[in-house]
Amino acid sequence: MAHHKIVTLERHIIEGERSHPGATGNFSNILRDLSLAIKIIWREVSKAGLVNILGATGTENIHGDQVKKLDVLADDVIYKAMDHTGHLCVMGSEEHEEILKIPTNYPKGKYVLLYDPLDGSSNIDANVSIGTIFSLYRRITPNGDGTLEDCIQPGYKQIAAGYVVYGSSTMLVYTTGDGVHGFTLDPSIGEFLLSHENIQIPKRGKIYSVNEGNYKWWDSGVKKYIKYLQEEDKPTNRPYSGRYIGSMIADVHRTLLYGGIFLYPGDSRNPNGKLRLMYEGNPIAYIMEQAGGRAIDGSRRILDVVPKKLHQKTPVFVGSEEDVTICEKFLKEG
Repeated sequence: MAHHKIVTLERHIIEGERSHPGATGNFSNILRDLSLAIKIIWREVSKAGLVNILGATGTENIHGDQVKKLDVLADDVIYKAMDHTGHLCVMGSEEHEEILKIPTNYPKGKYVLLYDPLDGSSNIDANVSIGTIFSLYRRITPNGDGTLEDCIQPGYKQIAAGYVVYGSSTMLVYTTGDGVHGFTLDPSIGEFLLSHENIQIPKRGKIYSVNEGNYKWWDSGVKKYIKYLQEEDKPTNRPYSGRYIGSMIADVHRTLLYGGIFLYPGDSRNPNGKLRLMYEGNPIAYIMEQAGGRAIDGSRRILDVVPKKLHQKTPVFVGSEEDVTICEKFLKEG
């Protein structure tokens, strides 16, 4: 049996930091605190069917979605794990309309954390994979409480991004701008262990992922692209297979590992689509680009978009480089 070195998430982060002279260790502490919050959420998600935290709280979040009890719990766990560490100056959560301030009695640091505590939570009752997404920036304001300005920076300024999929196994995928690495939770020791080093998305895949229920509202470029993928053509490996879980993070995770394209276009009812730029678009785009893929909003790189609002929406086309490039051509031609 070959001997593999066992690399925990923490060891991987620290080794990454060592290779950057001048690193302070703040950064590894943030990711360590976050991974603790994620283990707590995993524990609750994995026993959600047994205890009374399923179902809705009866309130709606700012997007009009019914808030599930588990979302509330996940949101709370992340905030409480991160608010007192002294590394952050402000947070933003997809569940809250306003920015989340650090309580007055705690020190304020130089980083900003944005997170979607439980992506795909409408699928919990059906036992479909759900996830947590996070994104880290350096603050812009000099000191004190962080502001909205610190939270709405373009995606290319991210210094780290990642997501967790709570599935048949729980996996954390992250990048600090130095490739993309995946860690699988070993529940018996409670540690995330390196399982997918330096993930590279294939240059082209043969799976497309989109909610075709919205077909009639799409513009002609998107319709033509999907029809193109469904036509038979041996040299280009078509027709593609359609796979749509409807839990964005699960669809994106499959796309990252197998290649192909995930799209959530705008349509005549929602011109900017449904996904949030700061909480979903930017972190996913950063991870995809770091893995050798592409991420566009239809006409430009998602990471170049200058946000105006905390909960701004964006169309999303992400995946294998060649697939996104072909899609872009269809979108341009309309």
